[in-house]
Amino acid sequence: MARKVHQYLIFETAGGFCGIAWSDAGVTRFQLPTKSADSTERLLLRRLPAAEPGTPTPQILEAVAAVKRYFEGEEVDFSGVAVDLDGQDAFFRDIYAAARRVSWGRTTTYGTLAKELGAGPEAARDVGQAMAKNPVALIIPCHRVLAAGGKIGGFSAPGGSTSKLRMLELEGVHVGPPPPTQQSLDF
Repeated sequence: MARKVHQYLIFETAGGFCGIAWSDAGVTRFQLPTKSADSTERLLLRRLPAAEPGTPTPQILEAVAAVKRYFEGEEVDFSGVAVDLDGQDAFFRDIYAAARRVSWGRTTTYGTLAKELGAGPEAARDVGQAMAKNPVALIIPCHRVLAAGGKIGGFSAPGGSTSKLRMLELEGVHVGPPPPTQQSLDF
């Protein structure tokens, strides 16, 4: 069996440096922003050590442009970006397909995704594990999947849940208690 060739590109966005890796079948890995190109490359290569820098295809260039627009605050739909989930568990693939249907500015919960897939509430942990292992974060919008009760939950990307909150804020989503309806008097 031939070894799959992975190429990658590190690029700058308004949110920091991102990385994208691809095969002939689609995007295989996406690295959310870090503060430096070196750290982004190091994180990307930790998951794909045999990947080589490459010249992006037109489809990859479109994905990169969409990512740049996203981090500038523009509404972007990544559902048309081809992803290569080769080697992923079948249930995780189903979870990722369901997560891709959660559109800009919307959220869901681990439990709701599990229920949508016909699994019981115990599968919410599996959904959480799939989100933590998501190889193409943002393109598969794991940041839009929250814990029970609309709590932020975990986030395995650089910056953790703070990064998740920033991404949701870019989309106009407020997570947390609602602001008070009555303002204090200024005296």
